Amino acid sequence: MASDSSSASSDADVPSRGRGRAFLFGLLCFVVGLASGWFLRGKQSPRSVASPPTVVGTDSSSANRTSTDGQSASSEVPMAEVLKLAEESLQHLIANVDGYTTRMIKHEQDRNGVLQEPSEMFMKIRTRHVGGESGHGLRAYLRFETPESAKGREVIWIEDQNDGQLLVREAGFIGSMMTAKLEPTNFLAMRGQRYPITELGLTNLVRKLIERGSRDIDNPDVQVIRTEGHDFDGQSLTLLQIKRSIPSDQPDDFSLAEVVIDEEQKLIVSFRSFGWPESEGETPPLIESYEYHDLVINPTLTDLDFDPTNPDYTFPE
Repeated sequence: MASDSSSASSDADVPSRGRGRAFLFGLLCFVVGLASGWFLRGKQSPRSVASPPTVVGTDSSSANRTSTDGQSASSEVPMAEVLKLAEESLQHLIANVDGYTTRMIKHEQDRNGVLQEPSEMFMKIRTRHVGGESGHGLRAYLRFETPESAKGREVIWIEDQNDGQLLVREAGFIGSMMTAKLEPTNFLAMRGQRYPITELGLTNLVRKLIERGSRDIDNPDVQVIRTEGHDFDGQSLTLLQIKRSIPSDQPDDFSLAEVVIDEEQKLIVSFRSFGWPESEGETPPLIESYEYHDLVINPTLTDLDFDPTNPDYTFPE
């Protein structure tokens, strides 16, 4: 981005220098905009919660309960059952899912514990396990729909190309003038984020659930409630609620986690976790929430889907 200052100046150069200064000013504004949180700008509201948790059965007496609608049945199950479902989902993803498109809704605290605005984005993902063989570079295309300040932002990340850098076309007029390149863990890329883009996707989500669940497999302070007939996008799926009775010293400690599983497709389509309320009776604060809507498994995805020259995208030439 450095300019060439070695050329001689003259009166005829004044208009071009003026245009150059205007461009540099615009570029500066763009970079400042990135610094405010390129991947997810949001109001810093650490105590706000998008929606309260769905609590089914707050004690052991709720086991084997049928809800008032006569359709959703809840029962207490061991943590081993959660891990079994997660392991089955992971193996299914690795063996059968080369890629997918989805509308993801994300709402999370950043690494400083500040809850950001929710964001919605359309995503195309090619996995690291195409054809059931690991070792492929993850490919991702993201187009932001919300929040309004980010609407229109596009991101491409190809793990084994572009020196591993993100290609970002920022929202707005200034952003449309250039493509920014960022390291995934750069402070600009991580501003307002809980995880880097390298940890994006369904496979990583399931692996994290297995890692966390394995720590609690024999924990008497953890209760798991399984509810059949949970509505998600008009489908009747399985809701697992993992409740901790006392705080732990583990990373990402939670009082309640909710996992929604499509058992027929062997896919985890939603995960939410909540921290500990400051006082009794308060709604627990949201830590993180990821919902995968309108999932299309194994669509036809080509290299053009992850190329900034795609005519359907708005990356500048």
